[in-house]
Amino acid sequence: MEQQFLVEEEDQDIRIDKYLAGLLEGLSRSYIQKLLKTEAVSVNGSPVKGSYKVCCDDLIVFQVPEAAEPEILAEPMDLDILYEDEDILIVNKPKDMVVHPAAGHYTGTLVNGLMAHCHGSLSGINGILRPGIVHRIDKDTTGILVVCKNDMAHKSIAAQLKEHSITRKYFAIVHGNLKTPQGTVEGPIGRHPSDRKKMSINYKNGKPAVTHYQVLKQLKGYTYIQCRLETGRTHQIRVHMASLGHPLLGDSVYGPGKCPLSGLRGQTLHAGILGICHPRTGEYMEFSAPLPEYFGQLLDKLE
Repeated sequence: MEQQFLVEEEDQDIRIDKYLAGLLEGLSRSYIQKLLKTEAVSVNGSPVKGSYKVCCDDLIVFQVPEAAEPEILAEPMDLDILYEDEDILIVNKPKDMVVHPAAGHYTGTLVNGLMAHCHGSLSGINGILRPGIVHRIDKDTTGILVVCKNDMAHKSIAAQLKEHSITRKYFAIVHGNLKTPQGTVEGPIGRHPSDRKKMSINYKNGKPAVTHYQVLKQLKGYTYIQCRLETGRTHQIRVHMASLGHPLLGDSVYGPGKCPLSGLRGQTLHAGILGICHPRTGEYMEFSAPLPEYFGQLLDKLE
């Protein structure tokens, strides 16, 4: 079966064998290198060697051996659908839900629920593990995602993401009291030099990243803020706010290892507002998702 992958900006300059090994669970890097030698992989229509370094917007076509294809099951779920038409779907993702299947998470993901809801009518550009998915939010981040139901919509939204023309506003609670009512954090983000599971401000290999923040309310030892993204790097808000000495409440990766509030799991971060130009009509559409219940309770508790 053929799979297609569109390389995102944060993944460019990685060897293609390493890139594919990270995406295709169950296939070793050495096995992928053998497939590359048989020209089972092409980039923008041409075969490449294992040493090829992927570039942003490369279209990788991979002929997946039948035995290597994981079966991703459709699972009926009570999804919070904010909007839906023939091209796109806007969903409000809950906390503690992984967006797409990966190692250790082949069921219970948003994609499993979307496959049941859309009956298989999802874009296929990002392969069978990520149908319809053009951007992601972390497992413990709540809020709005746009899902693409066909390849036309996927290419349009991907282009808007690349141009940074999509409106994305997040709400967060950070440690400490910010001294300025608003500000901008500019710092290139890339993989952490020693911990590949983390991101960091990386002036050598990072990609440009800009976050604008605004204080909404000062709390007892914390601050409630809104963040507007110019770029959409992995863990961008979490890394940028931590760089100011104000990590997100509950973020054990970039903040204190032990959460000061019992019962809170993961970062207090909500993707509350998303604005896009509709792929078919070109009309600007803006969507909002209310704060989840746990977030509102935290604000009341910390006042």
